[in-house]
Amino acid sequence: MEIRRNIIEVYHGGYCKIEFPELIKGRYAKDFGSGFYCTEIKEQAIRWAKRYATPVINTYNVELNERLNVLHFRDMTEEWLDFIVHCRVGIAHDFDIVIGAMANDQIYNYISDYINGVLTREQFWVLTKFKHPTHQIAFCTIQALQCLTYLNNEELEK
Repeated sequence: MEIRRNIIEVYHGGYCKIEFPELIKGRYAKDFGSGFYCTEIKEQAIRWAKRYATPVINTYNVELNERLNVLHFRDMTEEWLDFIVHCRVGIAHDFDIVIGAMANDQIYNYISDYINGVLTREQFWVLTKFKHPTHQIAFCTIQALQCLTYLNNEELEK
């Protein structure tokens, strides 16, 4: 992560150039609720983008300010798990930005099993292991999106 005076460079992996990001509303399948998702890990954004026929990485600077309500999970904790569970079942939150580890596909299945009572909390933590470090930053409000400055995009080979 590159930080200069509260400026962070982040990446969004997708299928097109996104110069002006928008809030994406949808089903409750996202870890941190509805929003525009980026990562500070370029390799992770590349993996996200390569799911599409025309993979594209968009790069932004984020200038964080103290007026924003930011929730930052520095580790996968009980609070992180509870927050993801609440978001996935549709419970809204009032944060502008949420930052933390991403529940990858396998972790997503474990969270579903935990929500459905198939796994206990203890079993969830035993099974939770990442092959790659993960990171996500969800911009959840218009005010949060205003912190983004589009830098460029790069079309990748499939």
